[in-house]
Amino acid sequence: GGRPRYEVVRELGAEEGRWFYREDRKTWKPFIGYDSLRIELAFRALGPEPREGEAAVEPVCVRSGLYEVDVANAECYPVYWNQTEKIPVMRGQWFIDGTWQPLEEEESNLIEQEHLNRFRGQQLQESFDMEVSKPVDGKEAIHSLKLSRNHVDWHSVDEVYLYSDATTSKIARTVTQKLGFSKASSSGTRLHRGYVEEATLEDKPPQTSHIVFVVHGIGQKMDQGRIIKNTAMMRDTARKIEEKYFSNLATHVEFLPVEWRSKLTLDGDTVDSITPDKVRGLRDMLNSSAMDIMYYTSPLYRDELVKGLQQELNRLYTLFCSRNPEFEEKGGKVSIVSHSLGCVITYDIMTGWNPVRLYQQLLQKEDEELEDSWMSYEEQRLLEELYITKQRLRDIEERLQGLKASTVSKAPVLKFKVENFFCMGSPLAVFLALRGIRPGNSGSQDHILPRTICNRLLNIFHPTDPVAYRLEPLILKHYSNISPVQIHWYNTANPLPYEHMKPSFLNPAKEPTSVTDGESASTVPSPTTSPVMVRRHYGESITNIGKASILGAASIGKGLGGMLFSRFGRSTTATSQTPESGKDGAEGDDKKATTVGTPPFSHSSSGFLEPTLELEHRIDFELREGLVESRYWSAVTSHTAYWSSLDIALFLLTFMYKHDQDDTDKSNLDAI
Repeated sequence: GGRPRYEVVRELGAEEGRWFYREDRKTWKPFIGYDSLRIELAFRALGPEPREGEAAVEPVCVRSGLYEVDVANAECYPVYWNQTEKIPVMRGQWFIDGTWQPLEEEESNLIEQEHLNRFRGQQLQESFDMEVSKPVDGKEAIHSLKLSRNHVDWHSVDEVYLYSDATTSKIARTVTQKLGFSKASSSGTRLHRGYVEEATLEDKPPQTSHIVFVVHGIGQKMDQGRIIKNTAMMRDTARKIEEKYFSNLATHVEFLPVEWRSKLTLDGDTVDSITPDKVRGLRDMLNSSAMDIMYYTSPLYRDELVKGLQQELNRLYTLFCSRNPEFEEKGGKVSIVSHSLGCVITYDIMTGWNPVRLYQQLLQKEDEELEDSWMSYEEQRLLEELYITKQRLRDIEERLQGLKASTVSKAPVLKFKVENFFCMGSPLAVFLALRGIRPGNSGSQDHILPRTICNRLLNIFHPTDPVAYRLEPLILKHYSNISPVQIHWYNTANPLPYEHMKPSFLNPAKEPTSVTDGESASTVPSPTTSPVMVRRHYGESITNIGKASILGAASIGKGLGGMLFSRFGRSTTATSQTPESGKDGAEGDDKKATTVGTPPFSHSSSGFLEPTLELEHRIDFELREGLVESRYWSAVTSHTAYWSSLDIALFLLTFMYKHDQDDTDKSNLDAI
């Protein structure tokens, strides 16, 4: 698109140029207008040569507040994490036709200076909109400028071409092509003065309404920058999803990496010193990754790991709020996405769980057992004395704690309430099971994570991830026989909201019984009697033929039909469906349902699943397997495949934007 041009040649306005940054030695990327304009104003305030003793120009906050630009040193650096590699920034004035990549600053400055010296005050001949790259063969240059490897010819005020003087050099031609020159070096490359679009302060990033702390798991010692790269992948993926599905909202979700491992000393180099030299590479890899689990189960180092993560979370939150004072005022929310062992440590920080508490419970149990057993008078007298002494000791400890609180380490506390806690590839369920947590008789998340601490717990995993475990069967035992909720593909048209997806059994009955449409419609919907929901209704794929053996949904021999009808439906809560939707669903599904089976777990005398035995909210969510995917290869790669998944990005944003969407569109109150 074109932009209005000044009719007379004069110095470029602050809005006409554009600043760029370059990451990972790739091509130059333009800053958005809001950022570019503010960098340019800071650059102009700096002047050509800053005098000694003069106050340095304040760094300019860019890229949604994640980075700052040091204009004097032409560098960009992150605010919330450390990065060894600096990001260079560049002021663009002259640009290559077609690609709009900027010319290197040194050459650009020389061309700009020459252009102003020769053409200042002259009329421009044509408007920017009508500019077309015309051949200039045979047209004489009215002015020329020699550069180190190139020369620039002005055929008119508006027609400026860059020619390479090293046409015989193959290397020079390759470099020229890589720079994005659209034509062969012999015919020259058209240059444009000023960027394709003007920078405006309106071209501004949306306000952050929700921050997500991304917590890494094991292996960070091996590659310290990995969580920063992984978070960047997740952020970029989320941006694409935001643009596609949430562009109507005036706010956005920001992802911040939490790197808690590198600052810890732990055992120093003791483990390295006791590691044998044979297959050293493999041993070092295990020491840098799996060793973190051993550190965490060690009473000596566990607190250091917990404290490291807790302090980093609080530091990031405090820093973010100090730079965005309106965040808390406007009710900004915080969620945590944790991976692998990071889920366990985050959980322990939120709940304040400590192995010492487990030990105290064990001692208490032993005391109770001792009191119940038969003993002599002397034993009884000594036991009473011991009890009085322990009580006195506890009183002294409490008084001491009151006087000198710093000597006793308190349970770690976060400075913010956690809205959503997303676990990815999480072994948390195994840790909880080994701590003695057993299924209860209530379908509440409070059984493992109180809602007062965290509003919603969601456990995401790839079906072949060997490190991931399910959490739902720890709340209600029979959920081990109910399949996890399938995460929608990001490009599924009109997906069914997750809250309305019906629980479906992993194992169909061995001897299904026929039910007619009339019988099915006349009964109360329940897993036993309600019509079977054909899974493709909510985006299920044919790939489940491949999953059938692992899920036990149906043997391949019984064919696709047996598998498709192996899922039983029920609304998430007794009142979650409106009468209309319930009626429509029943009628629509009845036409397709042919058989229903008996669920393989306990029922009430009426034959229905007890409503109290259903979870308030589903917790386990499973990624869909790809169409062409080796299950054994997936087991190797799936544990780290979460970061760039568009499906996961949409899933996260769906839950984080839930309230914003409800406010924006009242007609979607029952959505997601």
